[in-house]
Amino acid sequence: MQISPSILSADFANLQTELDRISSADWAHVDVMDGHFVPNLTLGLPVVEAICRVSPVPVDCHLMIEDPDRWAPRYVEAGARSATFHVEAARDPRALARALRAAGGRAGMALKPATPWAPYAELLPELDMVLVMTVEPGFGGQAFMADQLPKVRQVREAVRRHGGEVWVQVDGGVSARTIEECAEAGADVFVAGSAVYGAEDAAAAVGELRDLVAQHRH
Repeated sequence: MQISPSILSADFANLQTELDRISSADWAHVDVMDGHFVPNLTLGLPVVEAICRVSPVPVDCHLMIEDPDRWAPRYVEAGARSATFHVEAARDPRALARALRAAGGRAGMALKPATPWAPYAELLPELDMVLVMTVEPGFGGQAFMADQLPKVRQVREAVRRHGGEVWVQVDGGVSARTIEECAEAGADVFVAGSAVYGAEDAAAAVGELRDLVAQHRH
């Protein structure tokens, strides 16, 4: 059970300070958008490298980019502990997942809301994490899409059948109001942006989300 605050909701002019605010979290979730795969542009390799140097927690890059086959492994080389590519953008997801692991990172695969899980279930042995988007990728602060929870259940069920430790991540609209239903559906890594960075005390917000999941587990 891990909390991964998204710095998409942070103050980009003060990234080191903003990263220090989430030192009690498990991961820093860094959204990389290229303006092509999604209609928004955020940051790229040089900034990720700088973030990895100062982050008090490991960095998980969510790559909303075209041509991840070429670019994704470079984010691991830049210091990200985990890199998640979109299966809709990858030419050869199996080879890409293997390349991420070969570079020393955790291999994650993300699914947009309209993308079904079943055609990709056979890739599980190559993956360390599956990300089920609970909003359309591209912008922070969107409303949570509860209709994605059945997909979270499908992924969790597939992981159970497959065995091994594959994390199931949810990203989009995760807050104190929605995190319990995500946990109930089988998610164990929770990306929260405005729910953490919008709070006066980010560490307290991380603690609250953690407590809600822990209560749900008992």
